Amino acid sequence: MRYGDTFPFCYSSELAASTRGGDWENSGFMAKSVNKVILLGNVGKDPEIRSTPSGTMVANFSLATTDRVKDQTGNWIDRTEWHNLVAFQRTAEIIRDYVKKGSKLYVEGKIQTRSWDDKTSGEKKYRTEIIINDLSLLSGRGEGEGGGGSYTRSGSSSSFDQRSSAPSEDYGQSAEITDDDIPF
Repeated sequence: MRYGDTFPFCYSSELAASTRGGDWENSGFMAKSVNKVILLGNVGKDPEIRSTPSGTMVANFSLATTDRVKDQTGNWIDRTEWHNLVAFQRTAEIIRDYVKKGSKLYVEGKIQTRSWDDKTSGEKKYRTEIIINDLSLLSGRGEGEGGGGSYTRSGSSSSFDQRSSAPSEDYGQSAEITDDDIPF
């Protein structure tokens, strides 16, 4: 790749500067990547709240998102996708206090797929989750089956920002959470 060559999907002045006078492979430029998920949906059932032995709170729950598409006959049909969400620390406390089945949420996070060996069958299991970094409570009081309200951080925002990576162990219903599982 030479300086001035274009990419069909993006332009980066950093990339252009790093490849001036040389080729792409030898430029030493490391490609950037993004792992970001944005969801707007409704909580499927009341969140499950757990704590590690040191007291770090973990919340697990599912969120439904729905797309409306036309079928072959021209009729509109709804397609619902279910997402497994995990939150830690203060975000988990907010979820415990304000989020119930039916609550509408806006969530930003990252996608993570973990694997483990099932203790009873020995087979490999997989779980794809959204690790919550930012959460906005959209349901008003009395909406859904418990509504919510909103959490205000620093008095000016209706969301909570949680920037931490998630542990690599299973946080499903059968796993026990230890302090070693939390990355902070």
